[in-house]
Amino acid sequence: MPPQRLIALVDANNFYVSCERVFRPDLIGKPVAVLSNGDGCIVARSAEVKKLGIKMGVPLFQIQQLVNQHQIKLFSSNYTLYADMSARFMSTLEEFSPNLEVYSIDEGFLDLTGVYQCSKDPIAYGQRIRKAVVRTTGIPVCVGMGPTKTLAKLANFAAKKWQKTEGVLDLSDPVRREKLMRIVPVGEVWGIGSRTTAKLNQLGINTVWDLATQPSKRIQAQFNVVVARTVMELNGISCLELEEIAPDKKQIVCSRSFSRRLTEYGELAQAMAEFCSRAAEKLRRQQSVAGCITIFIRTSPFNPQEPQYQRSASIKLDAATQDTRTIIAMANHMLKQIFRPGYNYQKCGVQLSHIQPETMPGQSNLFGFADTHLSMENRPLMKTVDQINRRFPKAISLAATGFDKSWKPKAGRISQRYTTDWRELLNVKI
Repeated sequence: MPPQRLIALVDANNFYVSCERVFRPDLIGKPVAVLSNGDGCIVARSAEVKKLGIKMGVPLFQIQQLVNQHQIKLFSSNYTLYADMSARFMSTLEEFSPNLEVYSIDEGFLDLTGVYQCSKDPIAYGQRIRKAVVRTTGIPVCVGMGPTKTLAKLANFAAKKWQKTEGVLDLSDPVRREKLMRIVPVGEVWGIGSRTTAKLNQLGINTVWDLATQPSKRIQAQFNVVVARTVMELNGISCLELEEIAPDKKQIVCSRSFSRRLTEYGELAQAMAEFCSRAAEKLRRQQSVAGCITIFIRTSPFNPQEPQYQRSASIKLDAATQDTRTIIAMANHMLKQIFRPGYNYQKCGVQLSHIQPETMPGQSNLFGFADTHLSMENRPLMKTVDQINRRFPKAISLAATGFDKSWKPKAGRISQRYTTDWRELLNVKI
């Protein structure tokens, strides 16, 4: 008889904040928050900040009084540091299972089915994982276990919420599972959003147990197959496999708020070209081409006293591409159409969609050439540029991005790149 399936979700606690605290242990137990690009909004909060009622995504200027009153330590987003710490975190998880799905920068699913040491005592094995991550990275984590990914997610939620679990919970036991489900709101289930939660509540489905005891066919008829699968997962029937290879992105978005308002077309065009370059790099990194480009520009929604304006435009390409020059040219063409003088622009961005693998045969265009053939000539050039920029960051850029980068969002509170730059290594005084 094959062993019962056991999936674990290992999730870092307040990941961005924890990364900062690794190198600033004096901040442990004190309120800490991490800001978005441009230091505009709260994107990560310590437990102490959450207790103050500060919500995720709130603009900094709206809570400045609370920041001053409680001496909240603020950091600019240090994505270089966070990405490297995430890689170390995932590398540690690989030591505990042959199958790992990197779900996000701070979460990973492990298939522990048949792992001998885990089968003897799953809770003890979960504690071993926690201690190993702290030892190798300094980041605290919680471990949720169950026969399905959805139950592992639910177990992880409970492990974080209730201290009695000591950071590890296994929901393989149906009795323990039911006890937890009866007290957890249905909105805490993985994949159940606010709209679905509201509709479920209208039907009298308020707890996880209420949802788990529904016939899956009835739920599929009233909602969709995704929610029906969630019901089956809550009952220990696995419907979601681990994805050991991360799927390619179906959309790639690159956008930023500016450090100052832009009023001239030329400055806005340079910013748009910069975002197109970054998006194209991501597209080539996953060896894909895009068939549709969308751009947008807007003024600040937080300043209603100023004239408001926002517009977007899309264009479907005859030939799917990954060439930065083509993407910038198309974006520039659309920007000329939607730009209006007399406004203080606060943000712009680009989205690449209709993404497909670069090896997929393309449709023939008006001249009878396949889409992929049109872009093949430019791929060696783009590949060479990417290789140089990986070795020497930002060594090569297109002229369209300009030389004046004063519009770029400021990161006035950024910490050091402790793990990736020799010049910014932590100094230890003895």
